[in-house]
Amino acid sequence: MRAPLFIAALAMTTQAAPAGPPELVWPLDCVQGQTCYIEDYVDADPGPGQADYTCGLKSRDGHRGTDIVLRDFAMISAGVAVRAAAPGVVSAMRDGMEDVAVTAETRAEISKQGCGNAVRIDHGDGWQTLYCHLKKGSVAVRSGDRVDAGQQIGLVGLSGLTNIPHLHIGVLRDGVVIDPFAPEHTTRCGAPDGPGLWAETPIYHQTGFITAGMATGVPSFDAVKSGAARADTAHPSEPLVLYGHFHHAQTGDVLTLSADGPEGEIFSHSEVLKSPNASQFKAFGRKAPPGGWPEGAYRGIARLTRAGELIAWRHADIEVTSQ
Repeated sequence: MRAPLFIAALAMTTQAAPAGPPELVWPLDCVQGQTCYIEDYVDADPGPGQADYTCGLKSRDGHRGTDIVLRDFAMISAGVAVRAAAPGVVSAMRDGMEDVAVTAETRAEISKQGCGNAVRIDHGDGWQTLYCHLKKGSVAVRSGDRVDAGQQIGLVGLSGLTNIPHLHIGVLRDGVVIDPFAPEHTTRCGAPDGPGLWAETPIYHQTGFITAGMATGVPSFDAVKSGAARADTAHPSEPLVLYGHFHHAQTGDVLTLSADGPEGEIFSHSEVLKSPNASQFKAFGRKAPPGGWPEGAYRGIARLTRAGELIAWRHADIEVTSQ
């Protein structure tokens, strides 16, 4: 779903003057917990499996950056500025890739340019930051440009290996991936040895979604965990069900499961979690109306909030067809 850290075959230019570790400012025009949240961190597990810098679950195997996810797809159209996290010199950029969600059919081709439209900034002394999945035509800098911290360099898009609106920001030192939350760690997780690279450390929540999917009936937990529950198509006469599989929710968190189709909303259900388990799933849906569902594309949204604060969300798509 998200891109590798490096941009292949992009021209390098003059490097910034040597400096110490960069101090990073928040790189998006969004407010954490309101219009965006951090979904994935650098994978601190050197082997198979994944762990974020706290030894939590909020990473993916081999993930090489921090993913900041926008509240919804509409924010792409509105335009959300991506900003340089620290001063430096633009060492590479790419623009022109379409903002199209990756699919199983397009993954292999898009993988060649998985970061999508992107900017790489050199901060000196071997330090670089990389900004992936920018909106087509939005890149506002060119190789060789000197930028200040907070300067706009593009807009969030849907280019490269992604199907959700987000910024992937990566940090490197001499080509080695560095977790800005625990820069002293390269092959382990746990309590950081010292402060991270952020000027103001973003909030960390261990709660998140493992997956969400659309199904044609209420699935078993085993089917959810194995992926067998997910349906890509449904007959107009079949029920439509959205499920969300999540981890480390807290008592009082609110789970909302909703879905829209060609004629608008088909259901919306919210519930307060009373005694959540470390890992669990919930599902909600509707039987087909008389005459069946209109054919076309349907999208479900699973969302977790805590005291009004956005913690996580996932989407799932299904096509209703009589074929």
